[in-house]
Amino acid sequence: MTLAKPREHLANEDAILVAENCIAVSDGAGGCGVFADEWSAYLLANLPQDSPLTTYEELNEWIDQIWEPFYEAHEEKAKLGDAMLVQKYYKEGSFATLAAAWKIDEKHCHWMSYGDSVVFHYSPKNKTLEHSFTQLADFLEPPHLINCKDPLAEEGFRSGVFELDETSMVFAASDALSHYILMCYELAHCGDYYEELIAERNSGTTNGQLLAVAEQMPMDFDKVLKDLLASVESAERFESHMLSLQENGVLDKDDYSLVVLG
Repeated sequence: MTLAKPREHLANEDAILVAENCIAVSDGAGGCGVFADEWSAYLLANLPQDSPLTTYEELNEWIDQIWEPFYEAHEEKAKLGDAMLVQKYYKEGSFATLAAAWKIDEKHCHWMSYGDSVVFHYSPKNKTLEHSFTQLADFLEPPHLINCKDPLAEEGFRSGVFELDETSMVFAASDALSHYILMCYELAHCGDYYEELIAERNSGTTNGQLLAVAEQMPMDFDKVLKDLLASVESAERFESHMLSLQENGVLDKDDYSLVVLG
């Protein structure tokens, strides 16, 4: 499910993919470049669904195969606008994140990410959350982004394998929602993440404020995740849940995307 910033009447720059054994989220970065929403959608329309991108070299080779048609078509589209649009496109291009997971068999799931969209694996049996990101504080850092015209940075690529059990849940989300998920898990296991939570709380940032509010609430991560994953059953339910989290002061305003691997 994907949702533009609720009640702001803006274009949704996120794109999602849900296939039989593959899920993906791409968050178009509208703060720089142009055509971010179309670039994120283009990436997912061309993402290999049966063969995971397991290395930086594979990601780079795939982008090298697909970027040129997009670039040329949107060069012509930019020319239909004014000179400033054309120059911005030539100078900056189009930007987006990418996070994807491929279920290889009943016990293994390959994942990759580039940027701050996140792939998660939660085992209710073991009460463990694995993910493709680094730490809470890094959501405040400028993310690595895939550009439609510039080379990738190898340090932006992350990949791995989730080992699944019979209770495993694999899902992916864009950045604001990913921050909420990771924050809730760390609060539910605050003894293990004490220093990380202290640093976030004392950061003087919006994310620190979200954490301060969430700390005042009872934190049952299994319920948080159950409610969140159930919300993707319909667009109305997803929007209602996102607005509720916003109004409760625990979710930043943004486009929201969440996909679940069946």
